[in-house]
Amino acid sequence: MIIALSIRSFLLIERLDIEARDGFTALTGETGAGKSIILDALGLALGATASRKLVRKGADQASILAEFALEADHPAWSVLADYGFEASPDETLMLKRVIPASGPARAFINDQPASASLLAEVGETLVEIHGQHAASALMRPSSHRMLLDTYAGNESLLAACATSWAEFEDRRRAREALEKDLSDAEEAHAWLVETVEELEKLAPKTGEFDRLTAERNVLMQSEKIAESASEAFQAFEEADVESCLARASRATERVLRIDGLDTLEGGLSSAARAAAEALERALIEVGEASAALEALGQAAVHDPDVLERTEQRLISLRSAARKHDVEPAALVDLLQATRDKLALSDAPGGSLDKARAEEKSASARWQTAADRLTRARQTAAARMEKAIAAELKPLKLERTKVKVRFDEISESASGAQGRERAEFEIETNPGAGFGPLKQIASGGELARFSLALQCVLAETTSVPVMVFDEADQGVGGAVAAAIGERLTRLGQTRQVFAITHSPQVAAAAANQWLVSKSGRASSGVGETRITGLDAGQRHEEIARMLSGATVTQEARAAATRLLEDV
Repeated sequence: MIIALSIRSFLLIERLDIEARDGFTALTGETGAGKSIILDALGLALGATASRKLVRKGADQASILAEFALEADHPAWSVLADYGFEASPDETLMLKRVIPASGPARAFINDQPASASLLAEVGETLVEIHGQHAASALMRPSSHRMLLDTYAGNESLLAACATSWAEFEDRRRAREALEKDLSDAEEAHAWLVETVEELEKLAPKTGEFDRLTAERNVLMQSEKIAESASEAFQAFEEADVESCLARASRATERVLRIDGLDTLEGGLSSAARAAAEALERALIEVGEASAALEALGQAAVHDPDVLERTEQRLISLRSAARKHDVEPAALVDLLQATRDKLALSDAPGGSLDKARAEEKSASARWQTAADRLTRARQTAAARMEKAIAAELKPLKLERTKVKVRFDEISESASGAQGRERAEFEIETNPGAGFGPLKQIASGGELARFSLALQCVLAETTSVPVMVFDEADQGVGGAVAAAIGERLTRLGQTRQVFAITHSPQVAAAAANQWLVSKSGRASSGVGETRITGLDAGQRHEEIARMLSGATVTQEARAAATRLLEDV
């Protein structure tokens, strides 16, 4: 509920502080006193469009602060949490709007800067304003299905429908993704077959490219290698190293065969044996060197055919690598990966059949849930139409008929909330045909129609504050009394404010505020004031409303009867 409204330098209001009470409060006063200005100020605090023209003449800025006390489970707290605002249900909620005489308007929620759009989003959960120029949620067709579902108590059916729709959407996306994958594989099948055949024919081996590159480098130098090997062998042969070593070895052996040398102790015997052994080793090494030089000469043969074959293989590997945009060494991995893709495209379509079956089952479950929701809505719509009609008759709108029109949603629209949209339609004159609520021409009729709908939906809305602007316009007597009775009924479960010129409506209120205007000689600008009336003041004000400028005894007596009848 609203617990306080503070207005500063706003049009005719210089300074106004209002402390609100529970139940139904009537705002009365002469025409032009500024009752609607108070509603305009409240609308700004709730996110309405701001204009510098609203700043009181001579003031630097206008400001409006609305303070609310809300239950811990009120939707406003969730909205603020979604936007990262620090707000606790243990505290009051303050919405503030500041409009400078020059510069942009600013908005605050609990002293934290906010956008006007967020202010409006939060404001929609707090206050509904019904009247000639107020576009309440009832006037927005997009809200009608939600109001109907709340009236019907369709929460569990809605949850089931949303869950089954989400499952259906998941299955549909999975099937579409699988179809695309298979389609892509089918389109690439011929390419995959061709690539596998080409690479298998090429038959690349792991490490082959690096090995052939090194081999090619050697083969390109094979002629020089052969020449050097031949030169080395020839030099070895010309030197006759083996013959020289053999003569030296025979001479050394003659020394060793001298009698008594082997029994001597000393350097001569050791030196002879060492020389003989060294020459023997040298002869062995020379033999091996000769054989190695001969083998080198035989191996180092320049073969142009081998070089050409190696170069051709390298060219083939490089060409395949360029074609498939990989390094030559990666051709082996490419072959295996392409084989795997080909195997996938050749796989049977069982997985797609399974995906389609799962999608079909999910669709059937959603359709079942949506059908249940549709039947519940249709049943509730019939009850709502009768209930609204019963409320309209005492409000002098007995010729107005109401129906709920259902339109099936398109296949591309979300089915999380069922398969249809709902919109309230009215027929203001018999035979004129049904149309949107906005076709009600009279502002008073619009306010009364909103009142009737609110009475029907009284137990379904979470909005704690309702404001009605001249719902009694153009009516009196029994109709005004019926309006007052319904406002009182609404005031039992929420906070209700009504601007009224009807004494019957004012007498039905639990509280009454008098809105008046006085002139100011210094500025020449009128000033709107508001006064809470006690029992005696209420009696006098209602008598004034009955009689006009001069309050008569008859008017006072009538006022007494009205207040006693409440």
